[in-house]
Amino acid sequence: MNSITRRGALGAAMAGLAVAGGAWAQGQPIRIGVLTDMSGPYSDLSGPNCVVCARQAVQDFGAAARGLPVEILQADHQQKADVGVNIARQWFDQGVDAILDANNSAIALAINTLAREKNKVHLNSGAASADLTGPGCSPNMVHWTTDSWANAQSTGGALARAGAKRWYCITADYAFGHSVQREVTRFVRANGGEVVGASVHPFPQTTDFSSFLVTAAALKPDVIALCNAGVDMINCVKQGQEFGLAGRKIRVAAMIGFMIDVHTLGLPTAQGLTLTESFYWDLNDRSRALAARLKGKMAKGHQVNSVQAQAYSCALHYLKAVEAIGLARAKASGLDAVEAMKRLPTDDDAFGPGLVRADGRKIHPTYLFEAKAPAESRGEWDLMKLLATTPADQAFRPIADGGCPFLKG
Repeated sequence: MNSITRRGALGAAMAGLAVAGGAWAQGQPIRIGVLTDMSGPYSDLSGPNCVVCARQAVQDFGAAARGLPVEILQADHQQKADVGVNIARQWFDQGVDAILDANNSAIALAINTLAREKNKVHLNSGAASADLTGPGCSPNMVHWTTDSWANAQSTGGALARAGAKRWYCITADYAFGHSVQREVTRFVRANGGEVVGASVHPFPQTTDFSSFLVTAAALKPDVIALCNAGVDMINCVKQGQEFGLAGRKIRVAAMIGFMIDVHTLGLPTAQGLTLTESFYWDLNDRSRALAARLKGKMAKGHQVNSVQAQAYSCALHYLKAVEAIGLARAKASGLDAVEAMKRLPTDDDAFGPGLVRADGRKIHPTYLFEAKAPAESRGEWDLMKLLATTPADQAFRPIADGGCPFLKG
């Protein structure tokens, strides 16, 4: 067993202490493995706090009172596809019923195949490639993350319609980054704009983006679209400010950006940055109620962000499906559990009412936000203001346009 797997085993042992009390007598527990980035570029975005949110879902579901035994495991995929797939395979072979998060599209696409092969469940609450419900879809997966199509439509489409016609993409060199660039290009062109160039950077090895930014600025685009996320996106924004992109009237748009990124940047640097989210802790009374329940539990004192809220919501709905079809059937067939998730309407404090579509796509509204100016903020986590809402029935790619293979057969 390698070191990463040992860490996962330790996490499983620790998680076992928090299992739903006397329900062990009911039989083998439902086991959910949170496969995430515990220490790398996406660790603040997902990481340990996705584990916290999965446990909150177990608590809010009332697993102990309902007599449903639940165990939460955790492991670090280190942003390496081979490591992630090996952990997933071992987990499935050792009786893990569902894998949550992933937060790396290459890993998530591989888990899609593996979950189908072994009739397990892939609860994708972290990876954002729209291919997960397109060419790489699986009947054993649900996709909670606001994907690259939705973000490109909301952020890219809105800015292009507002007059930003010349675009340059800086893209992470893996499935997620290329998916984002493809979707951005589609929406910019559909709204009368053009992508005048692109730079592809190694992931996750890149820290210096200066050459890409200089190349982009030389072409005088209206917008530099960051088709990356986490630390990479943050470094691009910081370095873009150092190069004075704002003074050149070049806007930087985070095509996959998050509240935690704005917090990390600080409002003096992030102000004016636009991004699309599916959840914001201060959006409404229900989102604030979830944030209140998580207060004091989140690592580093962080506020819950959208990826972590997705992990909460996805795990909670899975548990509802398990209860609906029964523990034995859910453990025997991941496909049956996913089909139950699609039949049941969704409703929780993170996203309110919604549904899971036949291709596995979770449907809910998306929101275009702008990072506040420092003078507008009332506190550490008062970071964003709502610019526009895309209704649930328009927020995601139409199912007929996705090309999901299992829906054809």
